Amino acid sequence: MRLLIGRAISALATALIPTTLTLAVLRSTGSAEALGTVLACEMIPLLLLLPVGGVLADRFRPERVALVADLVRGLSQAAIGIELLMGAGRVLDLAVLSAVAGVAIAFGMPAVPRLVVAVVPGPERLRVNARIGVATSASSVLAPALSGGVVLVAGPGWAALLTAALFACSALTLGGVRTAKQPARPRATFAKDLAEGWREVRTRPWFLKSVLGHGVWHFMAGLFLTLGPLTAVTRLGGEASWVLIVQCGTVGLVTGVFVVPRLPIRRPLVAVQVAAALYLLPLVALAVTANVVLIAAAYFVAMFGLGLLSPLWETVVAEEIPEGALGRVRAFDQLISFASRPFGLAVAAPLAGFVGMTGLLLAGAAAVAVANLAAIIGLPASTRPPEEPRPAADSPGELRR
Repeated sequence: MRLLIGRAISALATALIPTTLTLAVLRSTGSAEALGTVLACEMIPLLLLLPVGGVLADRFRPERVALVADLVRGLSQAAIGIELLMGAGRVLDLAVLSAVAGVAIAFGMPAVPRLVVAVVPGPERLRVNARIGVATSASSVLAPALSGGVVLVAGPGWAALLTAALFACSALTLGGVRTAKQPARPRATFAKDLAEGWREVRTRPWFLKSVLGHGVWHFMAGLFLTLGPLTAVTRLGGEASWVLIVQCGTVGLVTGVFVVPRLPIRRPLVAVQVAAALYLLPLVALAVTANVVLIAAAYFVAMFGLGLLSPLWETVVAEEIPEGALGRVRAFDQLISFASRPFGLAVAAPLAGFVGMTGLLLAGAAAVAVANLAAIIGLPASTRPPEEPRPAADSPGELRR
């Protein structure tokens, strides 16, 4: 219960940051360039240091890493809030504090899967991962309204302080989770630990192919989230059309994470990749400029697939990867995901201008389907659901799905 509450609070605090920071920078400077600089200063250290975070997650007890990461993020948000309340809000200060938060995210994220594995027994992990998914999805819906409301009523400084308080609560909650002391490991250099983590990835072709397919998914999501609102405003009746599409996707996502523990899924890896391939539907619907109802329905199905994918993937990877290497392996997974979507957001408009939006979206639909369905090839014919306990005689490096 402490784990679920802590993750829910942390997810809400994380979701508050983009809206708060965006409104703060625009109020202070009115400059889109300044906003881009501040947001990039969080993303760059996150991408650069995720492998380091993976190594630390495997060396130390995960609850301690999560505690320190959330405390640092809370302190950075408190500093932002104090500066904004003092009427400063200098771009340089906000950029530096955002970079500090990016470092903390890079160190904290790989520790979370290890914390779930250390606390939750195997048969319960799918259900717990689904509940965490519901909390995260709900936070993504509630946070913009909550942050925007606080900014309108009291100002962005108080919204940042609220975020800091939530991170403090999350740190105290997750830090209170107790895991077993890790067995002593042979002393190794950082480079050797990193190389061993990559070896765990390289020796599991199913994992590498799946992660690369998910990277294509994230890239195409970046394209869709850039070209979708543009099409909605210019061709589908305005901003209300895009709001309808997004809300249908949110409902689909929440529905997916809610029902996944109740579905009789016999081959979870196959289900994961098919769910990712469903993102072709809104890409095709947007490419042919279908009516808004059809695009919204396609986006609902695609995000329902994401709702299935996330808890299943978390559970399968935790089952198949040795716990001592889970932080490093998941850091690689998270690195591909975090790098792909911003890249898609950045290049969507230039690519659409160069090759045309219809051709770009149709090619992207084909790519996301092929990249994810190709990962199914070569999987064993027999499989078992992730909630069943691992047989004691199995080798930990053997793929059993």
